[in-house]
Amino acid sequence: MGQVTELVGRGLARFLSKPVRQSTQVATVSQEQLLANLQPADVLLVEGNTRVSVAIKYLTQSTWSHAALYIGDALPSSTPWQLPYVLVEADLQEGVRAVPLANYAQMHTRICRPVGLNDEDRKRVVDYVIARMGQQYDLKHIFDLIRYLLPTAPVPTRFRRRLLAIGSGDPTRAICSTLIAQAFESVRYPILPEIERAWSNDPIHTDCYAEIYHIRHHSLYTPRDFDISPFFDIIKPTIRNGFNYHSLAWGDAPQDYRELKCKTTKADIN
Repeated sequence: MGQVTELVGRGLARFLSKPVRQSTQVATVSQEQLLANLQPADVLLVEGNTRVSVAIKYLTQSTWSHAALYIGDALPSSTPWQLPYVLVEADLQEGVRAVPLANYAQMHTRICRPVGLNDEDRKRVVDYVIARMGQQYDLKHIFDLIRYLLPTAPVPTRFRRRLLAIGSGDPTRAICSTLIAQAFESVRYPILPEIERAWSNDPIHTDCYAEIYHIRHHSLYTPRDFDISPFFDIIKPTIRNGFNYHSLAWGDAPQDYRELKCKTTKADIN
């Protein structure tokens, strides 16, 4: 029975990994800008264009359907002409793998940076995901996603996150946000913890309380959680690089293009 489930799951994974024709992607920053602003242990959120992306965005009511961890130069290229593998992700078909930034060059992305994470813990987070390369995607998770694709009544909001959290519970399998959540959990860095107020028993200080943080189970995390987390900074390369709206070359305004700085060459285009 397990082999049948695995076979069906892989077939379904191929189906869900196909791009949606009517999906349009707008890359708000260039690949060069992304690379210049990313730091190890940054989370790169992606607005995907596949069938499974549509399901995840619906279930989480979010723009983001995928998350990858930036690892910098932790995996140097084996050949000079090979693009460096700077991201680690959990792919639906390939499992946990390293990929070049070019994979998402034409897609809408967002950089989420853990605030205050020291260099030692950044390395530990990066090492955590690298050590899990080769693990398979949690294919049982796909059967939760298929519930959206079936012609049934809309899923109530309060149940959507749970649909993404059932999975198999097998520690040798992963989904994109679960893998990254486990990496940050390994250094006790919060994403969206549950906060409990513990009130004082002292009769003199009855209005005093302490906030006790509880790490939620990693299977409950989705890509949007890194975006809305109060512990992750949103990095916008255009702003970081000193945006000046006066420098924009508008199409409806007269311009002396001879004075404009050339951003690309014919060689780049070809």
